[in-house]
Amino acid sequence: MDDAKVWGRNPVLEALRAGHPCNKIIIARGSRGAVGDIVSRAQQKGIPVQFVPRDALDRLSGGANHQGVIAYLSPRQYVPLEEILKRAETRGEDPLLLVLAGWEDPQNMGAVIRSAEAAGVHGVIIPRHRAVPLTATVAKASAGALEYMLVSRVGNLAQTLEGLKKLGIWVAGADAEAELSIYDADLTGPLALVIGGEGKGLGKLAKACDYLVRIPMQGKIGSLNAAAAGSVLVFEVLRQRMQGGIPQRGG
Repeated sequence: MDDAKVWGRNPVLEALRAGHPCNKIIIARGSRGAVGDIVSRAQQKGIPVQFVPRDALDRLSGGANHQGVIAYLSPRQYVPLEEILKRAETRGEDPLLLVLAGWEDPQNMGAVIRSAEAAGVHGVIIPRHRAVPLTATVAKASAGALEYMLVSRVGNLAQTLEGLKKLGIWVAGADAEAELSIYDADLTGPLALVIGGEGKGLGKLAKACDYLVRIPMQGKIGSLNAAAAGSVLVFEVLRQRMQGGIPQRGG
């Protein structure tokens, strides 16, 4: 399963007018006419637009009369970041956000959204480019959790993290090489957890984090997949918040 595809100038334009959530729009190079209105509306809504050769659209539409335009619709509406923060405020809780940097596997994304919803995460942040958007596969893998999870899609993750820090939200990045264990880190306050995509890690985004944490490993395998790591992290946050912080050692 993947995004629902809509093709044809009028159907795509009406989907945009109706405010239907859209992941991206593909347009044949050299297209004119109503395509200009489609591009304008997409840019206003922050929807990525990609220009490709016309034969690429022929393949994607199965030879249908696409009129040079295909839109990939999302099964869930994206929300402004402010709406996620408002949810935390309404619940009287410190914000807990999960930031998924460069995730490309929709199964993993759906799985971690399921765990995040169960652990009380207020919302998920994903980048607009170079990452999987919300698709039908993500929705199915979340086992229904996507219906209850707020997801914000942003153009620049580093800038978004800086903005969160200015609001008093700590930014913790997951890194297998970090010195600080998640079991020794205080995760009880306002927090944004950043997890890199499978095989990529945080990359340059690590510099935007206030600190890095790792999940201790005792076995022969040195790492977890991204979804499993995310699940461990969000439930450690939940445990600490329920118990009032990290347990004191020694004495």
